[in-house]
Amino acid sequence: MTPTIENIYNLAKSNIKKIVLPETEDNRIQEATKIITDQKIAEVILVSPEYISQNQNLYQDFSQQFFELRQAKGMTLDEAQKLMLNPLYFGTMMVKTGLADGMVAGATTTTQETFRPALQIVKSKPGQTIVSSFFIMESPNKNFGQDGVFIFADCGLNVNPDADQLAQIAIQSADSFSRLVGGQPKIAMLSYSTDGSGAGESVDKVRKATQIVKEINPQLIIEGETQVDAAIVPEVSLKKNPNSSIKGQSNILIFPNLDAGNIGYKLVERLGLAHAFGPITQGIAKPINDLSRGCNVEDIVTTIAITSVQAQI
Repeated sequence: MTPTIENIYNLAKSNIKKIVLPETEDNRIQEATKIITDQKIAEVILVSPEYISQNQNLYQDFSQQFFELRQAKGMTLDEAQKLMLNPLYFGTMMVKTGLADGMVAGATTTTQETFRPALQIVKSKPGQTIVSSFFIMESPNKNFGQDGVFIFADCGLNVNPDADQLAQIAIQSADSFSRLVGGQPKIAMLSYSTDGSGAGESVDKVRKATQIVKEINPQLIIEGETQVDAAIVPEVSLKKNPNSSIKGQSNILIFPNLDAGNIGYKLVERLGLAHAFGPITQGIAKPINDLSRGCNVEDIVTTIAITSVQAQI
């Protein structure tokens, strides 16, 4: 276990939250549940079809609430009742109504199947129009980031965010860094250009997003547009952008699109031998996180711990 993840486990233990797991028949989920329970990291609620059938009053209430949420989109009560038999939908309603603090799924279901009910029922935080994702990256080279730790975003959800959305992703990522890693967020808005060295539509988008962040939260340390070497290497930053506010010491990297983000984190993980934890969602009203179907037990335990910390408002 890395120091960052150990700290997250300790944070989760300090304020126990209720986390729904709706994929109860999977052996990895069962093993992770035992670890989580034995180590007192969270209180797990296993939502199976049997659990739903044993809670008929809750099922009927959730079905009605879901119908009322979606009737403007054409949903009927019958359709709502059928969907609420699905543990993913039932579990999401538990989070929505406060009976649980968060949910983790995806061991046996696709990302789309996990997030469809989340976006229909829980939705984004007030004042935000986008839900994004990030990875906690922990490099063996402690000279980079904050003692080797970065947040990379968005690497999993938004294909080509516009300037406003990119600004929201940056602000969300700063909050995630403060909450999960600790320390002062230093945001680099990545591009193929550094401080006007290049031009193009993508450069303009990143530059505009940076300005939006500064207007919304002037206290944040942010720089953009910047190339990644100038963002993480002080010597390069000094040459390319002598007036840099970050000076090559960024710990949050915001990618201009999903291509760059997905490629970037996988290169750092595979070639740079970094630990990658995620994708973790941010900007959603209550934490619901997605697992890879290839996840192992440790991945599940870690994601539950992260979800618990996110729920500690």
